[in-house]
Amino acid sequence: MAQTQSAQGPSEPDATGSGMSDSPEAWGNGGLVGDGRYRLTSRLGRGGMAEVFAAEDVRLGRTVAVKLLRADLAEDPVSKARFTREAQSVAGLNHHAVVAVYDSGEDVVGQPGSIQSTVPYIVMELVEGRTIRDLLISAEAPPPDQALIIVSGVLEALAYSHQHGIVHRDIKPANVIITHSGAVKVMDFGIARALHGAASTMTQTGMVMGTPQYLSPEQALGKAVDHRSDLYATGCLLYELLALRPPFVGETPLSVVYQHVQDMPVPPSEVSGGVVPPELDGLVMRSLAKDPDDRFQSAEEMRGLAQYALQMLIDAGGHTGTWNTGPVTQHLGGSTGAMGMAGTTALPHPGHGDTTQQPILGGRHHDDGTGGYDGGYDNGSGGRGGRGKLWLLAVLAVIAIAAGVAFALN
Repeated sequence: MAQTQSAQGPSEPDATGSGMSDSPEAWGNGGLVGDGRYRLTSRLGRGGMAEVFAAEDVRLGRTVAVKLLRADLAEDPVSKARFTREAQSVAGLNHHAVVAVYDSGEDVVGQPGSIQSTVPYIVMELVEGRTIRDLLISAEAPPPDQALIIVSGVLEALAYSHQHGIVHRDIKPANVIITHSGAVKVMDFGIARALHGAASTMTQTGMVMGTPQYLSPEQALGKAVDHRSDLYATGCLLYELLALRPPFVGETPLSVVYQHVQDMPVPPSEVSGGVVPPELDGLVMRSLAKDPDDRFQSAEEMRGLAQYALQMLIDAGGHTGTWNTGPVTQHLGGSTGAMGMAGTTALPHPGHGDTTQQPILGGRHHDDGTGGYDGGYDNGSGGRGGRGKLWLLAVLAVIAIAAGVAFALN
């Protein structure tokens, strides 16, 4: 995919060899969508569920992004329901860190004389930038200060969506974009659910929804979830930004899910080769607690500590560059976070100073009596009483679920 992409777009490369025509007249309904209102001008990306196009809103004279469900999924009720839910979830959200939805509907796609399908579409804000996924693929890990700024932006978006009763359920690098102006935006609420009611469970018709590398333990076990599941996924994102790898990796999705339920990750400072200050481990490890009650209890709380850590890095002269995004900005509002400043602050130029004095950000980790971490591992025999047995039961539950589970991989 080109360097410039829409925030709503799949982060996979264009499928130019998939039989899809590159002629605009072959897209949508003769190059149009929404009863002719949106003229598709270029294809931005194609993913597992949808294609995204840049388009012109001929009625209002503005450039937008149009997301179309893939025609081969038009008869799949689960895919159509998930796609439609994205528009419904985001339609009521109006926040600078959330990609805006302008319109939605259904239209016939396909050229006359060929197979045509009725598919849903979503019209969204066209955001120019690059996803965290693409940036991580093409670069080294960002400096710790930038990682904290990025995650603070994600947490600001989540705080807003949680306040409006929506849990995202699929926070991951491919769903976070840094715009060309340095803003952080969250996209793809396709599997979002209301926080209250029976719909808050993470399964539907034998399917665990989410992406294995960022799946909370309660998601993996098909349990009911709340906003703290998003905070776990954000912890996974922060871990990957710091260590250039997710907290858990494996050869199969099931092996990764097993680790989310069973294992404690190695602290990011031990994976990063000394780049990440060990004092940041507490922030990360607390967000990755197996029990939601042991995590941060709100996005505001987690963002407050992330901003505190950022301020400590600033005070210690810890700015180490601007990654390859240009300046990344943080929006500092009075309602979220602990810094209490208003406005938008750009990341300063690289600084030089004494970085030996780092903030101590002790997370709510379990004390094994040694006064420190146990290397990030837990064999199930220590900690709280009965924990080994509890984890064994949890793992057995994962294995049982796996017999009839298909992961909704994006």
